Amino acid sequence: MKDDKDLKKLKELFDAGVHLGHKKNRVHPKAKKNIYKFEKGVSIIDLTKTLEQIKSAKQFLIESRNNNDQILVVATKRIGSDFATKISQDAGLPYITTKWMSGLLTNFDTIMKNVKKLKELKEERESGAWNKLVKHERTKLDKQIHKLEKFYGGLINLEKIPNTIFILDTKTEKNALSEAMKTSTKVVAILDTNSNPDDVDFPVVANDDSPTSIEYLLNELLGQAKVTKKQKK
Repeated sequence: MKDDKDLKKLKELFDAGVHLGHKKNRVHPKAKKNIYKFEKGVSIIDLTKTLEQIKSAKQFLIESRNNNDQILVVATKRIGSDFATKISQDAGLPYITTKWMSGLLTNFDTIMKNVKKLKELKEERESGAWNKLVKHERTKLDKQIHKLEKFYGGLINLEKIPNTIFILDTKTEKNALSEAMKTSTKVVAILDTNSNPDDVDFPVVANDDSPTSIEYLLNELLGQAKVTKKQKK
């Protein structure tokens, strides 16, 4: 029997629409164990299982953060990218919310050269080193920073190859998931009933197509990282 705290969480999950999965013909066979029933051809996710998955994923993320493990948030899905950017910044976590950089996990040092270049350019600009340059040279460098910032800005605080990646929608982030599997990188993921939860170390089977559901889950899972960060100061 669930206690009052769990019942409150289950109501929050329901109110956020976390239980609404995909149509029956799109359900992944391995996701069926997380489905409570089908209603008018739509899969209804078993929120009691989702709640337990949230608890496990949250505990893992807290322990990882306390151990100073590097957690990378990957959420390029347009419907959730802006909120993922905000909550990652608040929590002090590196993130990718525009486009997955192929080779980030399998060819880390090469990809990070662009991050290093971005850091150097920003430091030069802030130090006043550009003051001696003519206007068109400064404009050219500003454009270079803008381009690098778009794709690599969220990785400025990435100090080493990630121990864990946090994924929003493994279908959208199939390349990131593939690299994580090749490199034995731990994966925490919010994924819907059209995905295989067995591909992920800590799956949270939930509606990943609704802004309300996505924001609730990101707050629930990554908001805790922000608390942990403050506690460590």
